[in-house]
Amino acid sequence: MTDRAFCVIRAGALTTVQDLGRAGHAHLGVPRAGALDEPAHRLANRLVGNPETAATLETTLTGCAVRVRTATAVAVTGAPCPVTVDGRPAPWGAPVPVPAGAVIDTGPATAGLRSYLAFAGGVAAEPVLGSRAADLLSGLGPAPLSDGCVLPLGDPYGPPARVDAVVRASLPTTELVLPCVLGPRDDWFTEAGLRTLATGRFRVSSASNRIGLRTEGPPLERFKDGELPSEGMPLGALQVPPNGLPVLFLNDHPTTGGYPVVGVVPERFLAAAAQAAPGTPVRFVPRRPRATA
Repeated sequence: MTDRAFCVIRAGALTTVQDLGRAGHAHLGVPRAGALDEPAHRLANRLVGNPETAATLETTLTGCAVRVRTATAVAVTGAPCPVTVDGRPAPWGAPVPVPAGAVIDTGPATAGLRSYLAFAGGVAAEPVLGSRAADLLSGLGPAPLSDGCVLPLGDPYGPPARVDAVVRASLPTTELVLPCVLGPRDDWFTEAGLRTLATGRFRVSSASNRIGLRTEGPPLERFKDGELPSEGMPLGALQVPPNGLPVLFLNDHPTTGGYPVVGVVPERFLAAAAQAAPGTPVRFVPRRPRATA
């Protein structure tokens, strides 16, 4: 019987199993989780013939290395990085056949933060609430990878895709620009505070993680003191803790909170936020919500 699995040789700074997440469980206090750069995750799966729902490995900055126990096909997308198979260079952003026993190594990201390693058949970790995604906040799903651990692979779905080129669409360039719809608690901030949100020079903090992108820069001046009763927190919420520095909630964010949310960043802009390295300049572009009839 074929041993469809891989062994972790080098886990890297933070490598987790991710799929499209477990949406629909916020009422239970369970975050969505899932791949932070969802377009890159979807692309990696398509390249190896998987459905977009299959689980991949999400690496952080330093990449990872694994030894496959069966012949398979792999693809690496997201943050560009050097890719090798048994020490020989392999292409990024393309399906790569890998023989049984070979080591696939994704090196440090040369731009951005997070790369995605897909295997034909997907990572077949045990699903929890319908998802194989690792959730760092609740602890659901498989634990972050560690050296020596072994994870199973599923059966291949179909042949790898044929591609000529892959666009690196999710990576921010010299500045991360984040549109945000003001509310629901923008009235907790002074006009000066809202001007700071629109004109302040912010940077990505090194304290950022899968829970949220933290910022450094000028604090937002508040009109009201104290805290709110705990209320629901959506993906993309721009929450402002007592230090006045906005925190952009990403996939592992808490589902409730008591600090005011000055605005919400639409989901389509979050992949670029997930790829923004510490020190990247951040500019918020706030607007009022459209009036409804």
